[in-house]
Amino acid sequence: MKILSYTKYLYLVVAVLATYKAIELWNVGTESYIFIAFAVVSLLMFLFRRHYGKKFEERKKQE
Repeated sequence: MKILSYTKYLYLVVAVLATYKAIELWNVGTESYIFIAFAVVSLLMFLFRRHYGKKFEERKKQE
């Protein structure tokens, strides 16, 4: 499943877009906390997927 290796990068794209939208709304004075939360969760999901992806690859090489 080669496509699953690319899905972690979608989390980075969502984090960048959510950060951009949060900054845009912050300058207008609108509450942008939901976009900040999306950015943080997306970044954490990227790191989580990358960490466990490396573990699975190492396990696959050992077998």
